[in-house]
Amino acid sequence: MGGPETPEGPETPGGHEAPEDLTVRDPISAPDAEGRPRRVTRRFPLFTRDTARPEGGGRAAPGDAPAPARQWPVLAVLGLAGLGLLITAFGQFRLGTLLIGAALLGGGAMRWLLPDVGMLAVRSRFTDIVTYGLLGTVIVLLALMAQPDPLLQIPFLKDTLHFTVTNE
Repeated sequence: MGGPETPEGPETPGGHEAPEDLTVRDPISAPDAEGRPRRVTRRFPLFTRDTARPEGGGRAAPGDAPAPARQWPVLAVLGLAGLGLLITAFGQFRLGTLLIGAALLGGGAMRWLLPDVGMLAVRSRFTDIVTYGLLGTVIVLLALMAQPDPLLQIPFLKDTLHFTVTNE
């Protein structure tokens, strides 16, 4: 015959039921990509077969545009961060790190304002905005507080360090 018998009916040699023998026993089902009904459940699957695209993860330009044009938001962030690293390598620490922080803040702003940002969308929109914004803000603040001659001085920071780090 066609294959081993199972309690649900005959099985094909590949281990899957034949499409004509497929019955849906669950009260809720939806079709899969081929139109066959599949079980819909709130439980996580044992094996992940696909991942959902992040919200806003579509192309930033039409599909017939060249790849750099489709991914311009992530290229802008990476380009500015790369320029910041290059400037830092040539001895301008504060300016370079300010550019890196500005690149991350710009990425957060693009993620917030633009509907589709391509590969700049990594997680959910909220998580991306918070991550880019928080990292960009911390890098800018640290660049402004860098020694010598910090541009930003936090008055209570010296007292906090005095009480936490002692010479005794």
